[in-house]
Amino acid sequence: MRKGKVVVIGSNATRIETKGGYWGATGQYLNETVVPVMALIDAGYEVVLATPNGAPPTIDKASDAPAHFGGDVQAYERAKIFYATDPSMKGRTLRSILDEGVDSYDGVFIPGGQAPIVDLMQDQEVGEILRHFHEHQKPTAMLCHGPISSTAAMPYAREFRAALIAGDPERAKEWARDWQYAGYRMTVFQKSEEKVIEDTILHAKIYFDMPYALGLAGAVIDTGPDFEPYVIEDRELITGQNPRSDHPIAKALIAALDRKLGHA
Repeated sequence: MRKGKVVVIGSNATRIETKGGYWGATGQYLNETVVPVMALIDAGYEVVLATPNGAPPTIDKASDAPAHFGGDVQAYERAKIFYATDPSMKGRTLRSILDEGVDSYDGVFIPGGQAPIVDLMQDQEVGEILRHFHEHQKPTAMLCHGPISSTAAMPYAREFRAALIAGDPERAKEWARDWQYAGYRMTVFQKSEEKVIEDTILHAKIYFDMPYALGLAGAVIDTGPDFEPYVIEDRELITGQNPRSDHPIAKALIAALDRKLGHA
């Protein structure tokens, strides 16, 4: 008997716009996706992966390495096999989750990698799901770049993102009015961490950094040291700063679910 059900929202983006009109390869981070999912299943929760088009996310090549599993080759191999073969990672559409009824889900988790910047942060179905979880104060966890997906809850999420890319902060603030998470304390992949990715992997600059975007929208941003585990909880929202926050955010989400459902 499962304790409850969690929807994991994944991205279908495989490339990201960068300054100068270039595109860089992107995707979801393997450890950020699999580590929390495996922990949820071990804790007794059913997990369902959903994406905008129903296909599982593309794994970012930058994350496809034992280094993201503390150098543990066996943990890395287990994660790869799990992602490729476990039924929970099969993928279905966000629309199917909404049609089924979001009421049947007790928690939501959005992993990172830069991919959510492209699609999830402006996806109307992500917004509909997040608004439900916000209104019912159900555990809502987002990791690394995942917290940028919270802007999807805005009525004008697409316009907000477009204003950020256009470099128009005042317009972005206008589009962000009435955002459900304004005033929430949260963490996210910070600018100095992003610079490492831009310099060594993308070899280009993305249009905006995550703390800047979320701060413009009204979030209270709090970040810890670069590439060190850091997790913040504020009301129903649980955010983790970077890939190394994978185990801590899993622990925090499971504890929040257990409390909410009376399993604690």
